[in-house]
Amino acid sequence: MDTFCFGFQAMGSGCEVVLVSTSNTEAQSIAALAIEEVSRIERKYSRYRSESIVSRINAVAGVEGVKCDDETLALFKYADILYSSSGGLFDITAGVLRRAWDFRSGVVPDEETLAPILALIGWKRVERHGKEVRLPLAGMEFDFGGFGKEYAADRAASIMHGKGVRHGYVNLAGDIRVIGPKPDGSPWMIGIQDPRNRERTIASLPLFTGALATSGDYERYFEVDGRRYCHIIHPRSGYPVAHWRSVTVIAPLAVTAGSHTTIAMLKEADGLGFLQESGFGYFAVDRLGQIYHKDV
Repeated sequence: MDTFCFGFQAMGSGCEVVLVSTSNTEAQSIAALAIEEVSRIERKYSRYRSESIVSRINAVAGVEGVKCDDETLALFKYADILYSSSGGLFDITAGVLRRAWDFRSGVVPDEETLAPILALIGWKRVERHGKEVRLPLAGMEFDFGGFGKEYAADRAASIMHGKGVRHGYVNLAGDIRVIGPKPDGSPWMIGIQDPRNRERTIASLPLFTGALATSGDYERYFEVDGRRYCHIIHPRSGYPVAHWRSVTVIAPLAVTAGSHTTIAMLKEADGLGFLQESGFGYFAVDRLGQIYHKDV
Protein backbone atom coordinates (compact mmCIF):
# COMPACT_ATOMS: atom_id res chain seq x y z
CA MET A 1 0.00 0.00 0.00
CA ASP A 2 1.36 3.39 -1.01
CA THR A 3 0.24 6.96 -0.39
CA PHE A 4 -0.59 9.00 -3.49
CA CYS A 5 -1.13 12.76 -3.67
CA PHE A 6 -2.89 14.54 -6.54
CA GLY A 7 -2.86 18.33 -6.66
CA PHE A 8 -5.38 20.38 -8.65
CA GLN A 9 -6.93 23.84 -8.88
CA ALA A 10 -10.54 24.45 -7.88
CA MET A 11 -12.59 27.36 -6.57
CA GLY A 12 -9.69 29.70 -7.15
CA SER A 13 -7.36 27.79 -4.85
CA GLY A 14 -4.77 25.04 -4.72
CA CYS A 15 -6.28 21.72 -3.61
CA GLU A 16 -5.23 18.11 -3.18
CA VAL A 17 -6.54 14.60 -2.86
CA VAL A 18 -4.46 12.17 -0.80
CA LEU A 19 -5.23 8.46 -0.64
CA VAL A 20 -3.64 5.12 0.13
CA SER A 21 -4.00 2.52 -2.59
CA THR A 22 -2.43 -0.67 -3.93
CA SER A 23 -1.54 0.90 -7.28
CA ASN A 24 -1.01 4.24 -8.97
CA THR A 25 -3.58 3.35 -11.62
CA GLU A 26 -6.29 2.69 -9.06
CA ALA A 27 -5.34 5.82 -7.09
CA GLN A 28 -5.50 8.00 -10.22
CA SER A 29 -8.90 6.61 -11.16
CA ILE A 30 -10.41 7.27 -7.73
CA ALA A 31 -8.78 10.69 -7.42
CA ALA A 32 -10.19 11.69 -10.82
CA LEU A 33 -13.71 10.89 -9.63
CA ALA A 34 -13.22 12.96 -6.47
CA ILE A 35 -11.78 15.91 -8.40
CA GLU A 36 -14.61 15.77 -10.92
CA GLU A 37 -17.11 15.94 -8.06
CA VAL A 38 -15.44 19.10 -6.76
CA SER A 39 -15.58 20.54 -10.29
CA ARG A 40 -19.26 19.59 -10.61
CA ILE A 41 -20.14 21.42 -7.43
CA GLU A 42 -18.16 24.46 -8.51
CA ARG A 43 -19.95 24.55 -11.88
CA LYS A 44 -23.32 24.13 -10.20
CA TYR A 45 -23.02 26.59 -7.32
CA SER A 46 -20.30 29.16 -7.95
CA ARG A 47 -21.57 32.70 -8.34
CA TYR A 48 -18.64 33.23 -10.71
CA ARG A 49 -20.10 30.74 -13.20
CA SER A 50 -22.92 32.14 -15.31
CA GLU A 51 -24.40 28.67 -15.83
CA SER A 52 -24.65 27.88 -12.10
CA ILE A 53 -28.01 27.59 -10.40
CA VAL A 54 -26.94 30.37 -8.03
CA SER A 55 -26.18 32.75 -10.91
CA ARG A 56 -29.45 31.86 -12.62
CA ILE A 57 -31.48 32.66 -9.50
CA ASN A 58 -29.55 35.88 -8.92
CA ALA A 59 -30.09 36.97 -12.53
CA VAL A 60 -33.87 36.98 -12.15
CA ALA A 61 -34.03 38.45 -8.63
CA GLY A 62 -37.17 40.54 -8.22
CA VAL A 63 -38.69 39.01 -11.35
CA GLU A 64 -39.32 35.30 -11.02
CA GLY A 65 -38.35 32.16 -9.18
CA VAL A 66 -36.25 29.26 -10.38
CA LYS A 67 -37.09 25.59 -9.96
CA CYS A 68 -34.35 23.73 -8.04
CA ASP A 69 -33.38 20.09 -7.72
CA ASP A 70 -33.28 18.17 -4.46
CA GLU A 71 -29.56 18.72 -3.87
CA THR A 72 -29.95 22.48 -4.17
CA LEU A 73 -33.05 22.52 -1.98
CA ALA A 74 -31.12 20.58 0.69
CA LEU A 75 -28.41 23.24 0.65
CA PHE A 76 -31.00 25.98 1.03
CA LYS A 77 -32.45 24.06 3.98
CA TYR A 78 -28.97 23.92 5.50
CA ALA A 79 -28.60 27.67 4.94
CA ASP A 80 -31.86 28.17 6.82
CA ILE A 81 -30.55 26.08 9.73
CA LEU A 82 -27.34 28.13 9.82
CA TYR A 83 -29.29 31.39 9.78
CA SER A 84 -31.42 30.30 12.73
CA SER A 85 -28.61 28.75 14.78
CA SER A 86 -26.42 31.85 14.32
CA GLY A 87 -29.10 34.33 15.31
CA GLY A 88 -29.25 35.64 11.75
CA LEU A 89 -25.52 36.20 11.36
CA PHE A 90 -24.89 33.45 8.80
CA ASP A 91 -26.91 34.84 5.90
CA ILE A 92 -26.27 33.62 2.36
CA THR A 93 -27.80 36.82 0.97
CA ALA A 94 -25.05 38.93 2.60
CA GLY A 95 -22.56 38.36 -0.23
CA VAL A 96 -23.84 41.56 -1.89
CA LEU A 97 -21.63 43.47 0.54
CA ARG A 98 -18.67 42.71 -1.71
CA ARG A 99 -20.05 45.47 -3.96
CA ALA A 100 -18.97 47.97 -1.34
CA TRP A 101 -15.73 46.30 -0.30
CA ASP A 102 -12.97 46.13 -2.89
CA PHE A 103 -9.97 44.54 -1.19
CA ARG A 104 -7.70 45.52 -4.06
CA SER A 105 -8.39 49.25 -3.84
CA GLY A 106 -8.28 49.38 -0.04
CA VAL A 107 -11.08 51.94 0.26
CA VAL A 108 -13.36 51.91 3.32
CA PRO A 109 -16.95 52.59 2.16
CA ASP A 110 -19.04 55.19 3.98
CA GLU A 111 -22.49 54.58 5.45
CA GLU A 112 -24.22 56.15 2.44
CA THR A 113 -22.60 53.55 0.21
CA LEU A 114 -23.45 50.67 2.54
CA ALA A 115 -27.08 51.57 3.31
CA PRO A 116 -28.70 50.53 -0.02
CA ILE A 117 -26.66 47.33 -0.06
CA LEU A 118 -27.59 46.41 3.51
CA ALA A 119 -31.23 46.84 2.46
CA LEU A 120 -30.78 43.91 0.06
CA ILE A 121 -29.74 41.46 2.79
CA GLY A 122 -32.34 39.23 4.38
CA TRP A 123 -32.63 35.46 4.21
CA LYS A 124 -36.08 35.57 5.78
CA ARG A 125 -37.41 37.48 2.76
CA VAL A 126 -36.44 34.68 0.38
CA GLU A 127 -39.49 32.97 -1.10
CA ARG A 128 -39.48 29.17 -1.19
CA HIS A 129 -42.56 27.46 -2.58
CA GLY A 130 -42.29 23.79 -3.35
CA LYS A 131 -39.17 23.43 -5.47
CA GLU A 132 -39.11 27.05 -6.59
CA VAL A 133 -36.83 29.62 -4.98
CA ARG A 134 -37.16 33.37 -5.59
CA LEU A 135 -35.26 36.43 -4.46
CA PRO A 136 -37.97 39.09 -3.97
CA LEU A 137 -35.91 42.22 -4.68
CA ALA A 138 -33.89 43.13 -7.75
CA GLY A 139 -30.25 43.26 -6.73
CA MET A 140 -30.50 40.56 -4.07
CA GLU A 141 -28.07 37.65 -4.42
CA PHE A 142 -27.28 34.25 -3.05
CA ASP A 143 -23.69 33.30 -2.31
CA PHE A 144 -22.84 29.73 -1.28
CA GLY A 145 -19.24 30.71 -0.56
CA GLY A 146 -19.82 30.24 3.15
CA PHE A 147 -20.12 26.46 2.83
CA GLY A 148 -19.76 25.48 -0.84
CA LYS A 149 -16.10 24.51 -0.63
CA GLU A 150 -16.67 22.49 2.52
CA TYR A 151 -19.66 20.73 0.95
CA ALA A 152 -17.46 19.82 -2.00
CA ALA A 153 -14.81 18.37 0.32
CA ASP A 154 -17.41 16.19 2.02
CA ARG A 155 -18.85 15.00 -1.28
CA ALA A 156 -15.43 14.17 -2.74
CA ALA A 157 -14.45 12.25 0.38
CA SER A 158 -17.73 10.35 0.27
CA ILE A 159 -17.03 9.24 -3.29
CA MET A 160 -13.53 8.09 -2.35
CA HIS A 161 -14.89 6.13 0.60
CA GLY A 162 -17.49 4.55 -1.66
CA LYS A 163 -14.67 3.34 -3.91
CA GLY A 164 -12.99 1.56 -1.03
CA VAL A 165 -10.56 4.23 0.23
CA ARG A 166 -10.06 3.92 3.99
CA HIS A 167 -6.97 6.08 4.45
CA GLY A 168 -6.68 9.58 3.04
CA TYR A 169 -8.20 13.03 2.87
CA VAL A 170 -9.47 15.82 0.63
CA ASN A 171 -7.90 19.25 1.12
CA LEU A 172 -9.65 22.19 -0.54
CA ALA A 173 -7.50 25.21 0.29
CA GLY A 174 -7.24 24.25 3.95
CA ASP A 175 -10.76 22.92 4.40
CA ILE A 176 -10.06 19.24 4.99
CA ARG A 177 -12.20 16.11 5.18
CA VAL A 178 -10.36 13.05 6.44
CA ILE A 179 -11.56 9.58 5.40
CA GLY A 180 -9.44 7.61 7.84
CA PRO A 181 -6.01 7.58 9.53
CA LYS A 182 -2.71 6.61 7.98
CA PRO A 183 -2.34 2.86 7.31
CA ASP A 184 -0.37 2.40 10.54
CA GLY A 185 -3.25 3.92 12.52
CA SER A 186 -1.52 7.21 13.23
CA PRO A 187 -3.30 10.51 12.52
CA TRP A 188 -2.71 12.95 9.70
CA MET A 189 -1.07 16.04 11.20
CA ILE A 190 -2.71 19.23 9.93
CA GLY A 191 -0.72 22.43 10.27
CA ILE A 192 -2.50 25.64 11.29
CA GLN A 193 -1.15 28.75 9.62
CA ASP A 194 0.07 31.64 11.71
CA PRO A 195 -2.43 34.37 10.81
CA ARG A 196 0.33 36.97 10.90
CA ASN A 197 3.07 35.01 9.12
CA ARG A 198 2.30 32.96 6.01
CA GLU A 199 5.65 31.21 6.25
CA ARG A 200 5.04 29.45 9.54
CA THR A 201 2.47 27.36 11.40
CA ILE A 202 1.45 27.90 15.00
CA ALA A 203 0.07 24.43 15.69
CA SER A 204 -0.32 20.94 14.24
CA LEU A 205 -3.59 19.18 14.96
CA PRO A 206 -4.01 15.38 14.66
CA LEU A 207 -6.92 14.05 12.62
CA PHE A 208 -7.86 10.36 12.50
CA THR A 209 -11.20 11.07 10.84
CA GLY A 210 -13.68 13.92 10.50
CA ALA A 211 -12.94 17.39 9.19
CA LEU A 212 -11.12 20.62 9.88
CA ALA A 213 -11.81 24.12 8.57
CA THR A 214 -10.36 27.55 9.27
CA SER A 215 -11.62 31.10 8.85
CA GLY A 216 -9.38 34.09 9.37
CA ASP A 217 -8.77 37.78 8.81
CA TYR A 218 -5.62 37.11 6.76
CA GLU A 219 -7.06 35.59 3.59
CA ARG A 220 -8.26 38.83 1.96
CA TYR A 221 -7.78 42.12 3.71
CA PHE A 222 -6.32 45.62 3.61
CA GLU A 223 -5.16 48.00 6.30
CA VAL A 224 -5.99 51.69 6.75
CA ASP A 225 -4.65 53.80 9.63
CA GLY A 226 -3.45 50.69 11.42
CA ARG A 227 -6.79 48.88 11.25
CA ARG A 228 -7.25 45.64 9.36
CA TYR A 229 -10.37 45.19 7.23
CA CYS A 230 -10.94 41.54 6.31
CA HIS A 231 -13.34 39.80 3.93
CA ILE A 232 -15.62 38.41 6.66
CA ILE A 233 -18.26 41.11 6.90
CA HIS A 234 -21.00 41.45 9.49
CA PRO A 235 -24.40 41.32 7.72
CA ARG A 236 -25.95 43.98 9.97
CA SER A 237 -23.25 46.62 10.31
CA GLY A 238 -21.79 46.08 6.84
CA TYR A 239 -18.26 46.29 8.26
CA PRO A 240 -15.66 43.53 8.64
CA VAL A 241 -15.33 41.66 11.90
CA ALA A 242 -12.27 42.40 14.00
CA HIS A 243 -12.15 40.22 17.12
CA TRP A 244 -10.47 37.05 15.81
CA ARG A 245 -7.34 36.56 13.75
CA SER A 246 -8.35 32.99 12.96
CA VAL A 247 -10.70 30.25 14.09
CA THR A 248 -10.20 26.55 13.33
CA VAL A 249 -12.86 23.94 14.13
CA ILE A 250 -12.70 20.14 14.04
CA ALA A 251 -16.05 18.44 13.42
CA PRO A 252 -17.42 15.26 11.79
CA LEU A 253 -18.18 17.05 8.49
CA ALA A 254 -16.38 19.83 6.66
CA VAL A 255 -19.63 21.78 6.20
CA THR A 256 -20.15 21.70 9.96
CA ALA A 257 -16.58 22.72 10.74
CA GLY A 258 -16.64 25.52 8.16
CA SER A 259 -19.95 27.01 9.22
CA HIS A 260 -18.85 26.99 12.86
CA THR A 261 -15.65 28.87 12.07
CA THR A 262 -17.59 31.53 10.17
CA ILE A 263 -20.25 31.92 12.85
CA ALA A 264 -17.58 32.22 15.55
CA MET A 265 -15.86 34.94 13.53
CA LEU A 266 -19.16 36.79 13.07
CA LYS A 267 -20.05 36.54 16.75
CA GLU A 268 -16.77 38.31 17.57
CA ALA A 269 -16.30 38.41 21.38
CA ASP A 270 -19.21 35.98 21.84
CA GLY A 271 -17.55 33.52 19.48
CA LEU A 272 -15.61 31.78 22.22
CA GLY A 273 -18.77 30.89 24.11
CA PHE A 274 -20.28 29.61 20.89
CA LEU A 275 -17.26 27.38 20.27
CA GLN A 276 -17.30 26.06 23.82
CA GLU A 277 -20.99 25.20 23.59
CA SER A 278 -20.56 23.45 20.24
CA GLY A 279 -18.74 20.50 21.76
CA PHE A 280 -16.28 20.45 18.86
CA GLY A 281 -12.53 20.83 19.03
CA TYR A 282 -11.23 24.30 18.16
CA PHE A 283 -8.10 26.41 17.94
CA ALA A 284 -8.70 30.16 17.92
CA VAL A 285 -6.43 33.21 17.95
CA ASP A 286 -7.88 36.55 19.00
CA ARG A 287 -6.85 40.00 17.74
CA LEU A 288 -4.17 40.29 20.44
CA GLY A 289 -2.62 36.91 19.57
CA GLN A 290 -4.08 35.07 22.57
CA ILE A 291 -4.73 31.39 21.79
CA TYR A 292 -7.79 29.45 22.93
CA HIS A 293 -8.15 25.76 22.20
CA LYS A 294 -10.01 22.60 23.02
CA ASP A 295 -8.80 19.18 21.95
CA VAL A 296 -11.19 16.74 20.34
